[in-house]
Amino acid sequence: MPHHVKCLGMSFVVGFDLDLTLVDSADGITASYVEAARRVGAHIDPAELRPLIGLPLPETMARFVPANSIQAAVDHYREVYPRLGVPASKLLPGAADAVSAVTAKGGRVVVVSAKLAAAVRLVLDHVGLSVAAVVGERFAETKGDALREYGAAAHVGDHPGDMIGARAAGAYAVGVTTGSHDDVALREAGADVVFPDLLDFPYWLDDFVAGLS
Repeated sequence: MPHHVKCLGMSFVVGFDLDLTLVDSADGITASYVEAARRVGAHIDPAELRPLIGLPLPETMARFVPANSIQAAVDHYREVYPRLGVPASKLLPGAADAVSAVTAKGGRVVVVSAKLAAAVRLVLDHVGLSVAAVVGERFAETKGDALREYGAAAHVGDHPGDMIGARAAGAYAVGVTTGSHDDVALREAGADVVFPDLLDFPYWLDDFVAGLS
């Protein structure tokens, strides 16, 4: 195991990103962005939006709406997301088993997302995932801050920002290509390992936990 892996006694923590890592939320996020932009008189092309999913909301909104409308559009998004975004979210293959595999070995799952924590919890409740903790409004290096606070041994995500966060925290960086970023992009951002999805995660976790010391 890499030297940066941390373990506290027999317990360990694994961080997970939410959108396009644990849940397929693209349709709901897209619908929410389109409606929020419409309310401030702007247009969003879903094809242009989808590669940006995972970035902080204000940063993404700034690419589509005038500067003086960004905050209003963000507020509209947060208003409509529970109605348009949450119900459209569904578990990605292997997600439930990945979370269960961590807890079955005595570990704790912490979901760290760029979303508001309240929105993360709504999605987790909708798809039926129970986790130990949720941290919202974190991206890249600030995800690393949260992961470090929880002593995460590993972090799993679909975005280069997740790999940056894992590295910043000294955690093992696990990439999945269930989002818009391929193996090369994730490895260039610091991924230690990359999977096409979470289906093989429990088998990888067996070896990972055995190597914790």
